[in-house]
Amino acid sequence: MTAKDKAVKATKAPKAKAAPAATAAPKAAPAEKATVRRELVGTVVSDKMQKTIVVKVDRRVRHGLYAKYVTNTRRFKAHDESNQARVGDLVVIVESRPLSRDKRWALKNIVRRAAQVGELNI
Repeated sequence: MTAKDKAVKATKAPKAKAAPAATAAPKAAPAEKATVRRELVGTVVSDKMQKTIVVKVDRRVRHGLYAKYVTNTRRFKAHDESNQARVGDLVVIVESRPLSRDKRWALKNIVRRAAQVGELNI
Protein backbone atom coordinates (compact mmCIF):
# COMPACT_ATOMS: atom_id res chain seq x y z
CA MET A 1 0.00 0.00 0.00
CA THR A 2 1.41 3.40 -0.97
CA ALA A 3 1.41 6.54 1.11
CA LYS A 4 -1.29 8.00 -1.13
CA ASP A 5 -3.57 4.98 -0.51
CA LYS A 6 -3.05 5.30 3.25
CA ALA A 7 -4.03 8.97 3.16
CA VAL A 8 -7.21 8.22 1.18
CA LYS A 9 -8.14 5.39 3.56
CA ALA A 10 -7.60 7.66 6.58
CA THR A 11 -9.98 10.29 5.16
CA LYS A 12 -12.62 7.63 4.46
CA ALA A 13 -12.74 6.44 8.05
CA PRO A 14 -16.22 5.34 9.18
CA LYS A 15 -18.24 8.09 10.81
CA ALA A 16 -19.37 7.71 14.39
CA LYS A 17 -23.07 6.89 14.79
CA ALA A 18 -25.31 9.36 16.56
CA ALA A 19 -26.50 8.45 20.04
CA PRO A 20 -30.05 7.10 20.26
CA ALA A 21 -32.77 9.66 20.97
CA ALA A 22 -33.59 8.08 24.35
CA THR A 23 -30.12 8.76 25.74
CA ALA A 24 -29.83 12.27 24.31
CA ALA A 25 -30.35 15.13 26.75
CA PRO A 26 -33.81 16.69 26.50
CA LYS A 27 -33.88 20.02 24.74
CA ALA A 28 -34.70 23.00 26.88
CA ALA A 29 -37.86 24.90 26.00
CA PRO A 30 -37.03 27.73 23.60
CA ALA A 31 -36.64 30.94 25.53
CA GLU A 32 -38.94 33.71 24.39
CA LYS A 33 -37.07 36.48 22.69
CA ALA A 34 -37.16 39.68 24.67
CA THR A 35 -38.29 42.31 22.21
CA VAL A 36 -36.53 45.55 22.94
CA ARG A 37 -38.73 48.39 21.77
CA ARG A 38 -37.53 51.94 21.50
CA GLU A 39 -39.21 54.51 23.70
CA LEU A 40 -39.35 58.25 23.04
CA VAL A 41 -40.57 61.11 25.19
CA GLY A 42 -42.34 63.99 23.51
CA THR A 43 -45.15 66.52 23.58
CA VAL A 44 -48.56 65.97 21.98
CA VAL A 45 -49.11 68.62 19.30
CA SER A 46 -52.33 67.25 17.78
CA ASP A 47 -55.17 64.99 18.94
CA LYS A 48 -57.72 65.77 16.21
CA MET A 49 -57.69 62.27 14.71
CA GLN A 50 -59.56 59.29 16.10
CA LYS A 51 -57.26 57.03 18.16
CA THR A 52 -54.19 58.86 16.85
CA ILE A 53 -51.99 61.57 18.32
CA VAL A 54 -49.08 63.47 16.81
CA VAL A 55 -46.08 63.67 19.13
CA LYS A 56 -43.23 66.15 18.73
CA VAL A 57 -39.87 64.75 19.88
CA ASP A 58 -36.98 67.19 20.34
CA ARG A 59 -33.35 66.06 20.24
CA ARG A 60 -30.38 68.29 20.99
CA VAL A 61 -27.26 67.47 18.97
CA ARG A 62 -23.94 69.21 18.68
CA HIS A 63 -23.16 70.76 15.30
CA GLY A 64 -20.03 69.22 13.80
CA LEU A 65 -18.40 72.39 12.50
CA TYR A 66 -19.63 75.15 14.78
CA ALA A 67 -19.89 73.10 18.01
CA LYS A 68 -23.22 74.76 18.83
CA TYR A 69 -26.12 72.72 20.12
CA VAL A 70 -28.98 72.51 17.63
CA THR A 71 -32.48 71.21 18.35
CA ASN A 72 -33.75 68.64 15.88
CA THR A 73 -37.50 68.07 15.92
CA ARG A 74 -39.42 65.10 14.54
CA ARG A 75 -43.14 64.41 14.57
CA PHE A 76 -44.43 60.88 15.07
CA LYS A 77 -47.98 59.60 14.74
CA ALA A 78 -48.84 57.32 17.64
CA HIS A 79 -51.82 55.08 18.40
CA ASP A 80 -53.94 56.20 21.36
CA GLU A 81 -56.63 53.54 21.79
CA SER A 82 -58.66 55.33 24.44
CA ASN A 83 -58.17 58.93 23.20
CA GLN A 84 -56.80 59.95 26.59
CA ALA A 85 -53.89 62.20 25.53
CA ARG A 86 -54.53 65.90 24.94
CA VAL A 87 -52.54 68.68 23.28
CA GLY A 88 -49.62 69.75 25.47
CA ASP A 89 -49.31 66.48 27.41
CA LEU A 90 -45.84 65.03 27.91
CA VAL A 91 -46.06 61.37 26.82
CA VAL A 92 -43.94 58.26 26.31
CA ILE A 93 -44.44 56.45 23.00
CA VAL A 94 -43.17 52.98 22.20
CA GLU A 95 -42.29 51.39 18.88
CA SER A 96 -44.96 49.02 17.52
CA ARG A 97 -45.91 47.15 14.39
CA PRO A 98 -47.16 49.23 11.46
CA LEU A 99 -50.75 50.26 12.19
CA SER A 100 -51.23 52.44 9.10
CA ARG A 101 -49.14 54.12 6.45
CA ASP A 102 -47.62 56.64 8.87
CA LYS A 103 -48.38 55.16 12.31
CA ARG A 104 -45.65 52.94 13.79
CA TRP A 105 -45.75 54.06 17.43
CA ALA A 106 -48.16 53.55 20.32
CA LEU A 107 -48.86 55.58 23.43
CA LYS A 108 -47.30 53.93 26.49
CA ASN A 109 -48.20 56.39 29.23
CA ILE A 110 -48.76 60.04 30.00
CA VAL A 111 -45.93 61.51 32.06
CA ARG A 112 -47.44 64.92 32.74
CA ARG A 113 -50.77 66.47 31.84
CA ALA A 114 -50.89 69.89 30.17
CA ALA A 115 -51.89 72.82 32.32
CA GLN A 116 -55.62 73.48 31.92
CA VAL A 117 -56.51 76.98 30.80
CA GLY A 118 -59.78 78.34 32.20
CA GLU A 119 -62.69 79.24 29.92
CA LEU A 120 -62.83 82.82 28.75
CA ASN A 121 -66.15 84.60 29.28
CA ILE A 122 -66.50 87.11 26.50
